[in-house]
Amino acid sequence: MFKMPGNSHKGPLPPLTTDESALADRLEGHVEMLAGSIGERNIVCYAALQQAAAYIASRFEELGYLLREESYPARGREVTNIEAQLKGTLEPEEIVIIGAHYDSVSGSPGADDNASGVAAMLELARFFTNVKPPARTLRFVAFVNEEPPFFRTRKMGSRIYASRARERGERIVAMLSLETIGYYADTPESQLYPPPFSSFYPDVGNFIGFVSNLGSRALLRRCIATFRKTTRFPSEGLAAPAFIPGVGWSDQWSFWREGYPALMLTDTAPYRYPHYHQASDLPDKLDYGRMARVVAGLQKVVEELVK
Repeated sequence: MFKMPGNSHKGPLPPLTTDESALADRLEGHVEMLAGSIGERNIVCYAALQQAAAYIASRFEELGYLLREESYPARGREVTNIEAQLKGTLEPEEIVIIGAHYDSVSGSPGADDNASGVAAMLELARFFTNVKPPARTLRFVAFVNEEPPFFRTRKMGSRIYASRARERGERIVAMLSLETIGYYADTPESQLYPPPFSSFYPDVGNFIGFVSNLGSRALLRRCIATFRKTTRFPSEGLAAPAFIPGVGWSDQWSFWREGYPALMLTDTAPYRYPHYHQASDLPDKLDYGRMARVVAGLQKVVEELVK
C-alpha cells in the first residue's frame, strides 16, 4: 500500500525551464477561462457548462484532433463527454485514457476542482501532437457530471463512458484521472490524511499524489516510478481499498467498476486545499509554476504508457 519504487524529490526545486515557464502561462490561461471568465459550471449553471464544453472542444480542434462527443440526458438537459484521440500505430487496440472532469460543484467556480485537471489534460494533448505518434491509442477525455448530485450515480459522465467502453469490448490498459492538481504548501501541518495514513506520509503539502485502488497498484507503481525517475518534484503514492475516504473520489472510480486499471493524480483536495468546494476556489489560489512541473513530469509518464 505504502512502499513505492524510486524516491520522492527532496530539497529545492530547480528553476523553471523556458518551456516550463511557457507551459505555466498556458495552464493559467485555461484556468482563468474556465474558473474566471466562465465560472461555476454544472447542471444548474447549464449555459456555463455548455460554454466550458465548447471551450474544451475548440482547444482540441485547434490542436488538430478529431472529436467524438458522447451526449446523454441528465435532469432534462443534454450533457456531453468530449473525446480526442490519437490512434496507436503498433497496438491500436490497447487504449490509454487521460481524463478530467470539467464541471464544478454548486457554489464554486472550481479553479482547482477541476479547471486545474482540465488545463493539464489540454496541455498534455498539445504535447502529444508534437512528438512521435504513440504505439498504443491515446485518448483525452473531458468528463461531465463528476460533482454532486451525479457523483457515483448512473448519470456521472465517466460512469457512462466507462460502461459503454466495456460494452464495446474496448481494451483500456490505463486510465489517469487528473483531479485537483494546482495547490501546494510548504508549511508543516499543511497536509492532512484520513486515518491511519498520517503515520506514513509527510505533513507538508508540497507533493503530487498518485492514488489507486489495490487492483490498479501495478499501474500506480509503474507511473510513479517513471515520474520519480524523470522529474524533480515531490511525489507520494498510495494503493488502498476504494472505500477509504478520498481514494475513489473522482473519475477513476468509474473505470474500477468496469475492471479497468486506473489511478488519480491529485494535490489531495480537502486534505490540503482550504478553498475546496468553496466560492473562494479561484484562479489566483493556484501555483502555476508547480503545476507546470507536474504536467511536464506527466508527459514522461504518459509517453512511457503509450510506447
